[in-house]
Amino acid sequence: MVSAVMLRVTQESDLPELTGGDSEFDDWGPHEPRRTITRSDTADPGGLTIADAASGEVLGSVCWPWVCWGPNPESSNPTIGIWLKRTARGHGVGPIAQRLLVDRLFTETETNRVEAHTDAANLAEQRALERAGFTREGMIRGARWRRGSWHDHYLSSVLRHEWRIQTNPSATTAR
Repeated sequence: MVSAVMLRVTQESDLPELTGGDSEFDDWGPHEPRRTITRSDTADPGGLTIADAASGEVLGSVCWPWVCWGPNPESSNPTIGIWLKRTARGHGVGPIAQRLLVDRLFTETETNRVEAHTDAANLAEQRALERAGFTREGMIRGARWRRGSWHDHYLSSVLRHEWRIQTNPSATTAR
């Protein structure tokens, strides 16, 4: 059982364990282990390793590709992604890692919004996002081609002012 979770810069020794492709919701797998380290600064798509804080055991990874909702760069926001090893799933690791990542994105960038897309059939991830503080906004119909058919996705997000209130309940509600 994992006692505490941390996000850390991916190390060369982590790469063979960051395989992905072992979940029915992995759109990209199965595939060979990663061979290169992804940049971990918040201005780029990034990638960090999720690890057990006590043992250092690799539990998975997070990433945050950026999307733009308008013509100006200020309208950009990260869309977070997470992959967990089978042994880490179902133990609360996902929501903790997602909260750590959101906190980092709001601390290190000027973004107003962090979002996540989840397959409509992926109930575990929907619950994890709710526990991490995200609000479901709606369904994106027929958006993802996976395993021979089109799948609906839910779009969820958390806004900067909501995060401030969640992490500091005495904060003002002003945006």
